[in-house]
Amino acid sequence: MRVFRGFSRPVPSPTAVAIGNFDGVHLGHVALLKRLVDVAGTANLPATILTFEPHPREFFNSASAPARLSTLREKLELLAANGVEQAMVCHFNAGFAALSATKFVEDVLIGGLQTSHLIVGDDFRFGKSRSGDFAMLQTAGQQSGFLVEAMGSVTLGDVRVSSSAVRGALADGDMQLAAGLLGRPYVIDGRVRHGDKVGRQLGFATANIRIKHNPLPMSGVFAVEVTGLGDAPLPGVANLGIRPTVGGTRPILEVHLFDFERDIYGAHLSVRFVHKLRNEQRFPNFDALKAQIAADALAARVFFKL
Repeated sequence: MRVFRGFSRPVPSPTAVAIGNFDGVHLGHVALLKRLVDVAGTANLPATILTFEPHPREFFNSASAPARLSTLREKLELLAANGVEQAMVCHFNAGFAALSATKFVEDVLIGGLQTSHLIVGDDFRFGKSRSGDFAMLQTAGQQSGFLVEAMGSVTLGDVRVSSSAVRGALADGDMQLAAGLLGRPYVIDGRVRHGDKVGRQLGFATANIRIKHNPLPMSGVFAVEVTGLGDAPLPGVANLGIRPTVGGTRPILEVHLFDFERDIYGAHLSVRFVHKLRNEQRFPNFDALKAQIAADALAARVFFKL
């Protein structure tokens, strides 16, 4: 997938475009992307998305912004897996936030993306103070020669599929609902780095994965499956959080793989969270922590029927 940073350099040819933050790339996003790929294929146009970094809500009020479900890398990988050929990532800063709705259409959609067909969610707003809406896009399309369509919401049972619904499921520890909304288990990617070897001292060596999700969408101890180390996923148990017992302050993902002893420093892993075992907690001493880790590992083995 080709990635364009910003809109100052136009894409090389007309495009079919979908716009969104695509955080988590859930089933609602997947439906929109399927429509985009179908339209692009019929019109012989590259399937292209326009997204923003950081999330606009992080720019306007970082303290109250929602936890990210996916890093930019994870998001782009998921978009590519759903058939997206090009992505334009616009840096959401003061200048971009100040673009009027008219300038957004002129400079980004027409000048930067050479939009021929545009697909947005039915609640999409854009431009300074969110002044642009679907009706304005339709008018602009009629005047400038591009087609515009809106996608309705996708539901799972009586739940509207959204990034907020996924965050709620993760925060509640409902990994089954989260997987249903996403269309797959929730995943965090990262590279294995050297840690402080506390896990090894406790008898459970871990792969330490430094992550960029801060704040975390969830925390706790989970039964997980790890890909990136062979053809099949490997089962294990993982702690996602700040490790309060050892005085941790930064989020980290620690994964203990069952019956596995290879050196995997530097490997890039994908960790699937399939079942929550318990919340993260502070223990009075290392002996209590060690006993609980052993119990967690046993619970995860029971879950996987190992």
